[in-house]
Amino acid sequence: MQVFVARQAIFNRRQHVVAYELLFRNSSDNYFPDIDESVATAKLIMENQLNFGTRHITSGKKALINIGPDSLKMGLCAFLPSQDVVLELLETIEPTEENYQLCRALFHKNFVLALDDFVYEPKWERFLKLVKLIKFDIQITPFQQIEPLIKRLQKYKKLKLLAEKIETIDDFKIAHKMGFDYFQGYFFAKPVVIQQKDININYALALTLYAQVMKEHPDINAIARLFQLDTALAFKLLRLINSGVFPVQKEIESLKQALVYLGHDHIKKFVSLIITAHVTQTKPNELNKICIIRARFCELIAKKIAPSQASSAFLTGLFSLLDAILDRPMDQLLIRLPFPEPIKDALMEEKNTLYYILATVKAYESGSWWALEQAVVFINIKSDLLPKLYWDALDWSNTHQHN
Repeated sequence: MQVFVARQAIFNRRQHVVAYELLFRNSSDNYFPDIDESVATAKLIMENQLNFGTRHITSGKKALINIGPDSLKMGLCAFLPSQDVVLELLETIEPTEENYQLCRALFHKNFVLALDDFVYEPKWERFLKLVKLIKFDIQITPFQQIEPLIKRLQKYKKLKLLAEKIETIDDFKIAHKMGFDYFQGYFFAKPVVIQQKDININYALALTLYAQVMKEHPDINAIARLFQLDTALAFKLLRLINSGVFPVQKEIESLKQALVYLGHDHIKKFVSLIITAHVTQTKPNELNKICIIRARFCELIAKKIAPSQASSAFLTGLFSLLDAILDRPMDQLLIRLPFPEPIKDALMEEKNTLYYILATVKAYESGSWWALEQAVVFINIKSDLLPKLYWDALDWSNTHQHN
């Protein structure tokens, strides 16, 4: 498949290119598409850093990459090499205690932090000790408002200033005279779209991986076998290991070895990155959330009535909307998945225990109380137990979707 990214040059005071800002694109059209910030960042990492690497796009110079509040919280920065990037913290990030601690952790991992479209308020003071670059959008904050701020910021000796949206020679001259260190805008260069090839990932298989890594006691052998089933997933895993993010001491000879090297926490974040990056634009993220709640709800019901089928019930719920997410018939999708027959039968609406568990969950979700009373008969569970199980599933999904 074809993937796209735009780069816009950043110049120093002598008008030499010193870095590039990387901007997510989903086509050759040179504008930011209407998608969630965290999805855009995840895609940019998956399609560029875990493909040929950002250095390939920036000719070896630093890459400025936008990080919004969700990307910061999800830990997407963990998949970027600190020596190659500048993390551009978007103006949508609030100066809260939680965000300060997240930024502080990145600072101590040797990431260079920048504040984008900066507007001063006292709550930002402690962040300024962690930041090496501040970007002012001169179209949003006029020069006359920026000048007193520059004087305030002079006490931070290592802090550099970048003027963006420089569109005329006059803009450049004023910014240069005011003491800005770096410059970006249409006066110098418009963003240039770069097109590359990437490998399609089997989204359904990625969801199976998600189910495995979110278990309390994940099976590293089972996770490795799933990576073996998809060339693209295996390629991204090995690119991650070899991307400069992790200091590899010896050659990696197997996918299992790569996974052991990453450790459970990074595996979870990596699989979450894959899922986030491949949320389709036409299908809302809400479908994915429903699937994860369903998965846990099905699992909790199974633990009450058929504990040996709890894992299968989880997968049945997780994949119950796969045909809607991917716009493909369920039977075509199941051919490519390594599921036992009971799960496939339930998803194809052939009646078995898993089917009736899923039917109970669907009836509860939709508030179809008559259908619910019919469904619970087949699995021998009291309907008054379901509200607690549902809320437990909701709490679990909220916790795990932010890990």
